Formats: sequence, C-alpha cells, structure tokens
Amino acid sequence: MTESMNAAVMYGPGDVRFEDVPRPACPEGGFVLKVEAVGLCGSDIRNLTTDSRSGQYPFIYGHEVVGRVVETDTTEELYQVGRLLYVYPEAACLKCEFCRSGHSEQCINVEHYTEHPGGFAQYITYTRSRVERGAVYPIPEGADPVLATLAEPLSSTYACIENVGVGLHDTVAIIGAGPIGIMLAVLSKMRGARSVIIVDVTQARLDKAGSFGVDHVVNARTSDPVQEVLRLTGGGGASIVISANPSTEAQGEALLMARPTGTVVFFGGVAKGALSELDTNIIHYRSLWVYGHYGANSMQVQRAFELSLDPRFPTRQILTHILPLSEINEAVELTRSGEAIKVALLPNERSQDV
Repeated sequence: MTESMNAAVMYGPGDVRFEDVPRPACPEGGFVLKVEAVGLCGSDIRNLTTDSRSGQYPFIYGHEVVGRVVETDTTEELYQVGRLLYVYPEAACLKCEFCRSGHSEQCINVEHYTEHPGGFAQYITYTRSRVERGAVYPIPEGADPVLATLAEPLSSTYACIENVGVGLHDTVAIIGAGPIGIMLAVLSKMRGARSVIIVDVTQARLDKAGSFGVDHVVNARTSDPVQEVLRLTGGGGASIVISANPSTEAQGEALLMARPTGTVVFFGGVAKGALSELDTNIIHYRSLWVYGHYGANSMQVQRAFELSLDPRFPTRQILTHILPLSEINEAVELTRSGEAIKVALLPNERSQDV
C-alpha cells in the first residue's frame, strides 16, 4: 500500500489545497528528505497566485528547503540517513563556461527546482543528478533548521552587495522594504555603508525596516521618493541605488536617485513582457553604471548559508512568522499585506513562536 503525506498542492492561480497525496519513492541514486522547514518566497507567492505553469496542475511548489534524510540510494556520506541538510534549489552543472568562470547562477545546463515537486510537503525527493551536482549543505546538530530556510534569498542579496562592492562612505538607497530589501539593508550596514535609505509604498513594511538599523525610511505614497532621497543626500543622490521590487516605474526612479558616477542595480524582476521607460540621457551624462543582478555563484551560496546560522545576522528577527504548512494561504496573505517580513512553514510540526 502506498504511503501518503500532507502537502500544499496548487490546482490553479490562488487555488492551493492542503491535502493528502502519495509520498514519493526514493529515486535511483538519489535521496528523500523529511522536510523540517521550508521558507515562503516572494517568487512562491507569485507562482501560487498566477497561472505560473500554464495550466499544468496539480503541482507542489516550495524551494527554500531544510530537511533530514530518511531514505537514500547512494553511498555518499553527506546523504546518509539522519543527516540534516539545507538544499540550494538550483543545481548547476559545474562544467559549462559560466560555471567554470565563477558564474554558476548563469549555468546553461541548470536543473531548475520547478522541474520536480517541491518542499511544500512533508517529504521531498532529490535525484541522482542532485547528488552528483551537490549544492547541499549539512546543518550542525543543535542548530535551528528554521534559520537555514533564509539561506536561499540571503544568497542572492549577499551576492548583490558583494558584487557591487558596497563599502565605507557609500550611501545606499533601496526601493522595496520587503524581506529582500531588508536583507540588502542589513548587509550594506555590515559592509560599512555610511547611510542606508529604504523606500516603499507600505508604511507597515517601513516601520519594520526601521528596526534593522536603517538610517532613513521614505513612504513613496506620501512624498516624492526621488526628491526625498535627494534631500537626504544633500542634493547629490545615493552612490548605490537598488530597485528591489517588481515595478518598472521604480527602475526609472532609481536612475533619478543616483549620484553622478553612481551604480544602479535592477534586482527585482518585473512581469514578463513589461518594459521600462528609461531616460538614457541620465545614464549617459551622469556616467551611471546600470547593473542587473540575479542569483549567486556557488561560493556566495555557501557563505550566505553560513551567515544565515551566524548570530551576527538577524535571521530570527527577519523570520517574523513560523506556521504549520496547513496555514500556507494565511502565510501568503500575511506576507502580501506587509504584516510578515518572512514566513517559514513547518510541514511536520505544529506552529511555534519565533
């Protein structure tokens, strides 16, 4: 008789049902994790609330996965029964030109997490190719596995701040006060930025951002965000501006917030097909560097994982809500409203206090 498990199954846009489904069998050469905790990502919310799979349902999402090996079909020591692991969702080939040049985030043979059922379930399987490609990190016994759910979004923000070289004397303006914006702000301060400004349209998010050492918050609904950033920087503009949201309008405003010779980062992806109207004369005459950021290379993934467990990083403060998987729809609404910064879901446990 086939064993069953609980899972949050998507049947269509906004139609996510917590129900019993067959527990997956261990794949040849792979392993099975009992999911201890899984993060709810902004991309998960987008996928769950839109026709992300063009009608190909039902499907189980969830990619910020931490779990314990309960079944294995490999002799590799890392994947033996009992090991507590964080699994990075994208499995790069490690052989193509981009991987070998330190840009595994642009791997042309990557195994995408959406190719297999995800971690919004009590159990998840990983294939032989995952074993061969790695990007799996053991969690020390005694460490809270919930903290490691932040490692994946942290990796991309860590990579962004490292790649653009935030440092002493920089003024960093971040458009977007969600979890990504807050992590960008915290990392900027950790690297010595002189001042960090966060812009958002939701006051609840801005209020939370203020508790992370942000120097200034700007509500774009009640004031002109460009003029406010210019005012806060003595008229000169920010040396680094990061658009960390899905708005094309914000990308245009980011150019206007930057000082001459500054750097503008387009971090947040916008809707497919959406085009930004950019005054390229601003880029030209102010000698701006415009940088598109996505993902993280393999070393940055490892460093971000280690930082997620490091008490110097405010992981527990960012993870504002820890809920059972059965409350995934409530978790989506908490995040979209700004009441939650980041939510972790527990497929095999009851809810707990942060």
